[in-house]
Amino acid sequence: MVNPTTSSPWRVVVTRRVPTKAMDMLRDANLDLDIWDSDNPMPHEALVEKVSSGCDALYCVLTDKIGKDVLDAAGERLKMISTMSVGYNHIDYPECKKRGIPVSHTPNVLTETTADTAVALVLAACRRFKEATASVIEGTWGTWTPMGMCGQDVHDATVGIIGMGRIGSAVARRLHAFNCNIIYWGIERVPQLEEKLDAKFVEIDYLLKEADIVIPLCPLNKETYHMFDMSKFKAMKKSAVFVNPARGELVNQDDLLAALQQGEIFSAGLDVTTPEPLPKDHPLVKTPNCFILPHIGSASMGTRTAMAVLASENLVAAYKGKPLPTPVREF
Repeated sequence: MVNPTTSSPWRVVVTRRVPTKAMDMLRDANLDLDIWDSDNPMPHEALVEKVSSGCDALYCVLTDKIGKDVLDAAGERLKMISTMSVGYNHIDYPECKKRGIPVSHTPNVLTETTADTAVALVLAACRRFKEATASVIEGTWGTWTPMGMCGQDVHDATVGIIGMGRIGSAVARRLHAFNCNIIYWGIERVPQLEEKLDAKFVEIDYLLKEADIVIPLCPLNKETYHMFDMSKFKAMKKSAVFVNPARGELVNQDDLLAALQQGEIFSAGLDVTTPEPLPKDHPLVKTPNCFILPHIGSASMGTRTAMAVLASENLVAAYKGKPLPTPVREF
């Protein structure tokens, strides 16, 4: 909880143009807003300059790097950080905790939309949508042939999910409707999901060996960084489809590229990469059996507005000295 400062309005630096509804909430709370009114990222130097000129709270997004330099520039005046994202790897959270600066994020509201995108990636990667669309655009679409452009079936497939949290569970529910066999591995078992979807908790080695479709939906941390390397891809079926809607850094991209080129796996579908944006001449972009989206997992009008509103609700709560609705962790 943050002690309220009611003698004068907080000055809030907002690092990106966000939905009007969310900004109106901050204005209605009598907060002084300094908004980077652009869809393009605020240059890091500009961010440092803005917070150094006086900043009580920071409303940021996942492309902003909030490190020690930003915190030092803001100084003791900075009272909280609200990020319009579920992940907070872009924020030096340990340093914030050391300084007693609460950090909030926006979980839950994007679960269903992100799960929709994950299933779209599964369909696109399994059924070779990238190659099929290219054939139409490039005019190479030829006469129908019995085995032309054949991919892998989604229905009746065994789907292996690594990390059965909110989004993992939502993806499992959707793929259960395709009559998929759901197996999963993670830190904790989810008995209610096992009962409802007949899902089975298995060891990760078994999952990689048996799954037709492998979907990581685990957090990014020291243990999961580059978790998916060549050893993991070689453990999968040659016909396996790898789909990553979670975090780009979960994957060693050089190994993924090699696995795709060498036929260790059938195809991949990615909504996240390292870096973002991925350069247009990157080998993965040019790989026919790698379908890539530009990190749009939560990109629906309703969901992005809900995320922005929740970020504002956290900030207003901090200003009023109330508990944060969705803190990264309790301080």
